[in-house]
Amino acid sequence: MGSAMEPPGSAYLHLGAVTSPVGTARVLQLAFGCTTFSLVAHRGSFTGVQGTFCMAAWGFCFAVSALVVACEFTRLHSCLRLSWGNFTAAFAMLATLLCATAAVLYPLYFARRECPPEPAGCAARDFRLAASVFAGLLFLAYAVEVALTRARPGQVTSYMATVSGLLKIVQAFVACIIFGALAHDSRYGRYVATQWCVAVYSLCFLATVAVVALSVMGHTGGLGCPFDRLVVVYTFLAVLLYLSAAVIWPVFCFDPKYGEPKRPPDCVRGSCPWDSQLVVAIFTYVNLLLYVVDLAYSQRIRFVPSL
Repeated sequence: MGSAMEPPGSAYLHLGAVTSPVGTARVLQLAFGCTTFSLVAHRGSFTGVQGTFCMAAWGFCFAVSALVVACEFTRLHSCLRLSWGNFTAAFAMLATLLCATAAVLYPLYFARRECPPEPAGCAARDFRLAASVFAGLLFLAYAVEVALTRARPGQVTSYMATVSGLLKIVQAFVACIIFGALAHDSRYGRYVATQWCVAVYSLCFLATVAVVALSVMGHTGGLGCPFDRLVVVYTFLAVLLYLSAAVIWPVFCFDPKYGEPKRPPDCVRGSCPWDSQLVVAIFTYVNLLLYVVDLAYSQRIRFVPSL
């Protein structure tokens, strides 16, 4: 008797999960990911916040990629109560961003041409350079998956595979960078106006995460209102909110009446509130642009929540 999961007589294992273009990209992700964090763990070193972030990013991406390949290969993903297409598309975009960040941070903080002092010596330098190369290859492998699975014009697909869905992941990622800068002595509590900006970042972040979560869980059809219309309305409101923050934050941080127009000379690099305020300002404009592009794309998407 045939299983409810698969048509009668179908094979239990799905070879296309590892032989298709997307499957090949995922196998390369596992190979490059395992190689990268093995090199770093063996002799490459990952001390400090930056090294810990890189190892956490590579470990997380490897673990989830292994789960995706295992579920695809054994066809167990049909047993999961989530939209598999939305889940894999969202994860691929998130992994691309994480690995891109790690591929920049690790060489920047750990890879040097000169050899470290003994006992590490030149062997440690070589391991770090090799890890940096494989970190770049890992980023490319995830970027290739995003490119292969991204929805084409006129194609009916899952929401997270559309440009609008992928932008949601980028928006949430940029918001996390903003929160990190805010927490690093940005002095946002000095004025009600800057507190309003923090409220804008938080509200838009939570709404974006809610859109992604509803899509991944496959619950977009039970909202009592067309999901695509809700997305357009929310994105329009997010544009207006970020536009207000893009005006208010620079005024209250860099205008001479409220803040410092230039970096104070006595401000220590790495622990300077002005630097954190600048990072927030830059990524506020980045997210504003992302929401504007998202609004343009979200008005012409076609997707199926259950894919």
